[in-house]
Amino acid sequence: MNPFTYQRATAPEEAIHAASARDAKFLGGGTNLIDLMKDGVEHPATLIDINHLDLTQVTTTSTGGALIGALVRNSDLANHEMIRHNYPLLSQGLLSGASPQLRNMATTGGNLLQRTRCYYFMDTAFPACNKRNPGSGCAAIQGFNRIHAILGASEDCIATNPSDMNVAMAALNATVHVQGPKGKRTIPFAEFHRLPGKTPQIETNLKPDELITAVELPAPKFAKNSWYLKVRDRQSYAFALVAVAAGLEMNGTTIKSAGLALGGVAHKPWRSIEAERSLAGKTASPEAFKKAADLAVAGAHPYEHNAFKIELAKQSIVRALTLAAQGAQA
Repeated sequence: MNPFTYQRATAPEEAIHAASARDAKFLGGGTNLIDLMKDGVEHPATLIDINHLDLTQVTTTSTGGALIGALVRNSDLANHEMIRHNYPLLSQGLLSGASPQLRNMATTGGNLLQRTRCYYFMDTAFPACNKRNPGSGCAAIQGFNRIHAILGASEDCIATNPSDMNVAMAALNATVHVQGPKGKRTIPFAEFHRLPGKTPQIETNLKPDELITAVELPAPKFAKNSWYLKVRDRQSYAFALVAVAAGLEMNGTTIKSAGLALGGVAHKPWRSIEAERSLAGKTASPEAFKKAADLAVAGAHPYEHNAFKIELAKQSIVRALTLAAQGAQA
């Protein structure tokens, strides 16, 4: 591990000022960043410990939604009474991720910034990785790409976003609150993460000296009808091959509105507005769910080892929507 300077911040302004230093990184739970430092992928010159900031509360907003502090631990958020009752989709997504020990440490803000688990990104023995070394190429395209993207990828990167929390947040239409030297701003969740394009090393639209302070959820619509489905190689402590966050606002058997996002298939949580719109006003049925699945995966481009993900994603969407309509997670 390379040498680095450690600082402890006691106020957001102090943390933001410290982040103006070259190659500075914020340290929350450290469950992703420290691994990357040990593996030689990340080389921060300064670590700014933000664990003493007052960003650990979950409160109700004036519009009936929820405001989640950036330092709320994943375990605390998943088991929070308000979240379990009003946003079971988020609770189940969080509980599907990592292990209890990691969830006890991982933070909401850190989870938003969780970096990919692409084999070639994580292992510096492979020199070709545009995330680590822009312009060097993408070893995964011609390599073993079973876990990689089928949607929104580019010739420069086919990595996927690994976070389960992010998939649920996308389906719930969350908003990210950030603070920087120029003040505070909000970023719609759909615009927070980026597709790889020509710059896969830039994974979010967060500026280097901006601090995530909270995530806001709108007033709940899917509390009674939602389901988080994660398909993986083993039952626990494994990243998704395909994940589906499905929320339905129901009036009897009629769908008033829907939230649908996929994980494990793209560089960012893949929310399908077209699929959501196709469900609005329809009777909950296998036919409606199959049409939504086709729309959600439209334009998929598989690689040598991951073509199975297309059909797996479609079937997973139908399954998740079916269980959501039944209110199985209410």
